[in-house]
Amino acid sequence: MPSSKKALIIGAGIAGIANAIRLAVKGYHVEVYEANGYPGGKLSQFEQEGYRFDAGPSLFTMPQYVDELFELAGKNPSDYFRYQKLDAVCRYFYEDGTRLTAYADVDKFGKEVQTQTGEPAGSVNQYLANSRRIYDITNHVFLERSLHRLKTYLRWDTFKSILKFGKIDVFRSMHKANQGFFKDRRIVQFFDRYATYNGSNPYSAPATLNVIPHLEQHFGAYFPEGGMYSIAFTLVQLAESLGVKFHYNNPVTEIILKERTVTGIKVKDEIFEADIVVSNVDVWFTYHKLLNAHPKLHPKKILSQERSSSALIFYWGIRGQFKELDLHNIFFSADYDAEFDHIWQKKNIYQDPTVYLNISSKYKPDDAPNGCENWFVMINVPANTGQDWDVLIAEARNNILNKLNRLLGKDIGGMIANESILDPGSIESRTSSYQGSLYGTSSNSQFAAFLRHANKSSKIKGLHFCGGSVHPGGGIPLCLLSAKIVSDLV
Repeated sequence: MPSSKKALIIGAGIAGIANAIRLAVKGYHVEVYEANGYPGGKLSQFEQEGYRFDAGPSLFTMPQYVDELFELAGKNPSDYFRYQKLDAVCRYFYEDGTRLTAYADVDKFGKEVQTQTGEPAGSVNQYLANSRRIYDITNHVFLERSLHRLKTYLRWDTFKSILKFGKIDVFRSMHKANQGFFKDRRIVQFFDRYATYNGSNPYSAPATLNVIPHLEQHFGAYFPEGGMYSIAFTLVQLAESLGVKFHYNNPVTEIILKERTVTGIKVKDEIFEADIVVSNVDVWFTYHKLLNAHPKLHPKKILSQERSSSALIFYWGIRGQFKELDLHNIFFSADYDAEFDHIWQKKNIYQDPTVYLNISSKYKPDDAPNGCENWFVMINVPANTGQDWDVLIAEARNNILNKLNRLLGKDIGGMIANESILDPGSIESRTSSYQGSLYGTSSNSQFAAFLRHANKSSKIKGLHFCGGSVHPGGGIPLCLLSAKIVSDLV
């Protein structure tokens, strides 16, 4: 028999939508309250003068977690959501003139590395085998289950993973481990970059994070038909077909408690009752705004942890096309150590930042006018702690253009037809991400994975958490897994 219980979800980010689907399948009456006028959270889109942009996440990996949601609802995923695998994951440009294509095929990629840098293809194969080993040890424990339940640690596969703890390389930094695998600094830098996938510093983050290349290389990178925003759009349609109700432009102002039990939420001075509440809002704002009346229930150690890095993004409509560019492109800094020192110690932006350039019109031509391209140009920057962003943005824009002009041999500034900018302050205001951090807390400590906020409150009955600011972390796949964990806990 269907459950008569009611679940209210705060925030229609990708994890909130996935949670709504999972709870609806379980028989809950589910309603989602979203402050913005659209779903998706950071996974949003906009148009300007004939150019369409995916405003947030641009890399799509592990699509099986999206497919799983359709399968849970008894539907064939390909009838609703389609994507194609990329043969070339990303193109890399170095200041010394080296150009490297990261092919999806491991053998082809290894040959490319050897041809372009002299680093033996066998080194790449050994590295990726190590990445897979870390994944096999950690996946079922760290990614798919709550780390905050005794039941998790009583499982046989958890015990086997604990016995292999020494093999996940937790006591070295990513950079140190990568130096151990490769002699060529360009390939060390290549694999150091994966720390930015969860907003961390490769010179501080544990080498356990070298699991990330396996997720991209083994499972592949994809482009969804319709662009990245189609992920949120189609999942909302699926949720609505299951009876989920979405309330947009309805910011939640308070989570209502009776003693230490959730009873509902307050929206525009109106109270809505619920049996369980799931917050897809950044955990910092969940406590400091929605549970502000209950400071004794705040987990102070977690809320004071170092935040992840943020981003500065320029959305440029470009008059012209570049054959040497693909969907994903990276223009590396000549001094990676200095770049991360500026982000994490100096809290500003290095003069020669690594530039990520995404061009969805390469795969979806109608995202730009004929003969043009839509450029999503991003650099990693520190979280917002009161810097003068007007000055930093102006300097960064000039440095980015100089870098792209130099490496592409064109006057990029003269080709910009229109521009929009997203900085840490606007990321915070639009997505309620504290300090504009993209992934909640950083992973710059050995046991960061164990220190993220749990998916269920230990102090408040009926309160759950999902999204990038809690376990298991940020990015689309981990946000979808956070929804799965919450559903299992419920």
